This record gives sequence, C-alpha cells and structure tokens, in this order.
Amino acid sequence: MQENKKKRFPIGKLIAIALIAGVAAAVANPRLLFFLTPAQQSVVTVFRRTYLTGVLPLSGPKGGFDWLRLLALAVLAAFCWAVCTLVNAFHKKVKLKSRHAETLKGLACNCVKYAVVILGLIFGLSILGVNMVAVIASLGILGLVVGFGAQTLIEDVITGLFIIFEGQFHVGDIITIDGFRGTVVSIGIRTTRLMDVGGNIKIINNSDIRTLTNLSEVESYAVTTVGISYGASIPDAEAAVRALLDKLPSMYPDVFKAKPEYSGVESLSASSVDLRIVAKVEESQLYRARRLLNRELKLCLDEAGVEIPFPQVVVHQGE
Repeated sequence: MQENKKKRFPIGKLIAIALIAGVAAAVANPRLLFFLTPAQQSVVTVFRRTYLTGVLPLSGPKGGFDWLRLLALAVLAAFCWAVCTLVNAFHKKVKLKSRHAETLKGLACNCVKYAVVILGLIFGLSILGVNMVAVIASLGILGLVVGFGAQTLIEDVITGLFIIFEGQFHVGDIITIDGFRGTVVSIGIRTTRLMDVGGNIKIINNSDIRTLTNLSEVESYAVTTVGISYGASIPDAEAAVRALLDKLPSMYPDVFKAKPEYSGVESLSASSVDLRIVAKVEESQLYRARRLLNRELKLCLDEAGVEIPFPQVVVHQGE
C-alpha cells in the first residue's frame, strides 16, 4: 500500500497545475473570466499584450521599476514548471510495449522540456524589456564563435539522434560499452545512462560510444561446469544430470524457456572429471541461471550419491 501511494501523482502538484492552467487559459482568452465585467476583461487583455507579448523599457510609467513585470514573470515561470512536471509524469507513468517506442518517448519528452526552458528564457527576457529580435539577429555571429567551443556538444546530439533512429539499442536493452555491462535506462539527446546489476549508474556521452555489444539482440548461454570424482560412475552422474535438466523448465519457467543441454565431459582436471551444461536464456537472466544451475546440480548429485571432490590446493614449499 505504501508503494502505491508513493507512485501516485501528488495531489498538491495536481491542484497547482490545474490552477496554473486556468490562469494561463484566462490570460490567453479573458472571455473565460465570465465573472469579470467587460472593462475588467479588457484590463487582462492589455496586461497580456503589454507584458507577455510586448517589448517595453525596464522602467515603468513614472521612471520606477514596473512591478507588473514580476507578475508576468511569475505566470510564465509557473506555466513552464507545470508543463515540465506534466511531461515528467507522462514519461514515468506511461509505459509502452515496444522498446523502440519507449526510447522515442524519452527523446520526445527531453525535447519538449528543452523547448519549454529555451522559450521560457526568450519570453522572460522579452518581459524584462530585452529586444529579442535584435538578440536573435546577433546570434548568427555569436553562433560561429560558440560553435567552435561546442563541437563536442553538437557531436553528442548528432550521435544521439543516429543512435535512436538507427535503432542500435533501445531503453531496456542490455549492452556493454568499454567493458561496462548494464541495462539502458535512458537515451538522451546528449548522454546515455546505463545501470549495472548492482544498481550503479554510468553516464556516457553519446559521442564517446564508439563500439558496443547489444546483448539483447543475440542469444545468451549460461554455461556451468560441475566436477565429479574419478571414482564416481560417469553414466550414473550423466543420468542424474539429464533427469534434472528435464525438470528445470517446469521448476523455473521464467528463467529456463527451454531445456538446458548436457554437453558431455568437458575436461579431466587434476582432481575431478568436469561435466559441462549449457542453457539458452535471456540476457537479463544470465547470472541467475548460472546460480540456479550450480545449486540444482549440487543437490541433484548429492541425492544420487555422486561425489563432488574438493578443489585440489597446491602448496609450494616455503609457504
């Protein structure tokens, strides 16, 4: 019950977003404020045209600071916060079946949030009296200067777009990059986030992803080796192992979709005859499958009376 409460959208945020949406709608169309007189509605219209779309000097009519600008900035900031909050809620609550669709959903949410922040800054500066037309016109020259210093950022963005639209990997896939194996948590415009089995998060710039292995697109095999003593009967051990392998898919249907295969005698080591077992599993179940195989093989051979010898320890003189 506590976990369900944590996952619910906070009622306070929901009320705040509803109020902000109502204020934004009323400012956009003062006729929605039916309880105001036509003269009062015209005041709202003038406020919108003057402070939300107009470009005025910082000083007010009497030379002091125009405090109505603060109200306009507050309305704009609240609207941007509400949009970003709704986008985050949509990203967390809505789960799509396809991994590719889930990846595109994350990209779209990031783009919307970036657009809201950028447009919010532009309109905010306009409310403060900055002539944004002149600023945008001057960005052509400034862009050339900044472009040389932002080459890595641009490369990250372009690489991120290629990763997403080429479908090299998706959210939920298990991949390895530079020896780090993890599940793709998110693919952003600039970075990719991976989480390993220990819950550690690694953030990698998209432009740094040169070579990778998508383990979710290839068949994975859990391989384990169990040793029996030289005095044990190999046919008896093999019969016990095969009987166990027949039962594993029904014992652990979420791990073993198909019956594991007995490959035979792998090696004759110093103190044991090693038998090899291979199971085809999903990459996300690889480590669990190995642990289950080791456990069940030990129990199976103990029940069959087949001895598993202790590993031979070599002690050198002088130690």
